[in-house]
Amino acid sequence: MREMKPLRSTLRSDPAPSRWNYRYNRLMLTPLFRQVLRVGVPFGLALMVGLIYFANDARRDNFNLALADLRAQIENRPEFMVKLMAVDGASEEVAEDIREIVPIDFPLSSFDIDLETIRSDVAGLQAVKAARVKIKSGGILQIEVEERQPIAVWRSYEGLELIDAEGVAFRALESRSDRPDLPLIAGEGVTQNLAEAMQVLAAAGPLQERLRGLARIGERRWDVVLDRDQRIMLPEDRPVQALQRVLALNTARDLLARDVAIVDVRLAHRPTIRMSDEATRTRWKVRASEVGKEEE
Repeated sequence: MREMKPLRSTLRSDPAPSRWNYRYNRLMLTPLFRQVLRVGVPFGLALMVGLIYFANDARRDNFNLALADLRAQIENRPEFMVKLMAVDGASEEVAEDIREIVPIDFPLSSFDIDLETIRSDVAGLQAVKAARVKIKSGGILQIEVEERQPIAVWRSYEGLELIDAEGVAFRALESRSDRPDLPLIAGEGVTQNLAEAMQVLAAAGPLQERLRGLARIGERRWDVVLDRDQRIMLPEDRPVQALQRVLALNTARDLLARDVAIVDVRLAHRPTIRMSDEATRTRWKVRASEVGKEEE
């Protein structure tokens, strides 16, 4: 009889994952968990190592010194050094003022130059309308200046000053003869009414050879001052039109060529003419002489 071999029992492994393996795989499917595992864990480890390293004062000081030395080496490289300063668009006097308020000892690293502070200081000068500051290649600190352009000489209690179209007095003058090419405007309140003053001066063009200046009276109105101590008193309102009427009368009657001291047109319906003192005395003498002859 043939011997029967016992059947060998075959153990098969369970294909289902373990509980922990299942949870791990589920977590790996979460984007946030993967991001934390890839970024957060290395960052945390690096932060912990850094905190442990820099907890020591000596190591922290050595690191700061090494960092400062590295920065100094980079900032003081030749390509970052500024060696010269150039001022463009400024007169000699303004250029000297700029060099006085920007006392930089060259050479100097461009990292140590505050361009905005320099621009603000230069723009703060009265004679400077606008300023631009930049560092050009070759180590040049370039300051570009737009100066104020004078349109008149202003005489006030403080003396003579140049004034620009914006009504800014920016430079003192020692004498009127320093700028004879500019009209003279005198009085208080000129800066607030400069546009009107320039209109009156433009209207007084036919009297240019005799025009000495314009005076602000009581901060309300203008007087046109001519040579021979003649004066045209203009009204507070519409002074240009009043001056034009005086010029028309002068063209027709040669009014200003006579012994007239003041032409008062403050009242449009009643203009007044005042004779000079010499003309008045002569007139009285003539009249007295005529009266004497009549009595004889």
